[in-house]
Amino acid sequence: MNVQRNERIGYSEKINDSAFAQYLKNSGRWSMYFSLLLAVIAVVGFFIYGETSSDMDNPQAMFIGLGIGIMFVAIAIFQIVSRKRSTTWDGIVVDKTFEKKRRKKYVAGSAEEREYYWEDYELFTVFIRSDNGKIHTITAENDDTLYNYYQIGDKVRHHAGLNSFEKYDKSQDTIIFCNACASLNDIEDDYCHRCKCPLLK
Repeated sequence: MNVQRNERIGYSEKINDSAFAQYLKNSGRWSMYFSLLLAVIAVVGFFIYGETSSDMDNPQAMFIGLGIGIMFVAIAIFQIVSRKRSTTWDGIVVDKTFEKKRRKKYVAGSAEEREYYWEDYELFTVFIRSDNGKIHTITAENDDTLYNYYQIGDKVRHHAGLNSFEKYDKSQDTIIFCNACASLNDIEDDYCHRCKCPLLK
């Protein structure tokens, strides 16, 4: 079902669709599964290293792997807790910047050689001021899609648990970002082609 342009003004009630709650639940679950898998790989990998290497023996090697594994799990727990503590708030786009930058890229090899080359890249940044005065940024390298999507003065809403922003006025847009997985969709679509959550329009 297509939505007329004049009906694309305002924040969508579709955010209350159960698909978003399920998406957040699944995201947390898979984050934990992935972190546990990395933890197991780290412990097993360092244990094998300790058994086969002359540089480090077990249990020292295994303890290092265990420490790295705990770090992976802690990061996943922090992300899950952060999503749950996230709140819904409104803001406005107050500025946009475009910069041409350079950075060192080190070539794989020994640390003593420290061979590197210079990489040129473009950095696009959108600045959003929330209703409590805090400045939030959206950045992208070598991709101006989000930079062009948001205009200074646009009213936006950050929905609790999600990492993207819904525009208040989408009447002139030809594209729309999924507020769940942030995938780019055609404005005429009703559901995200990737995660199948409703598009907020």
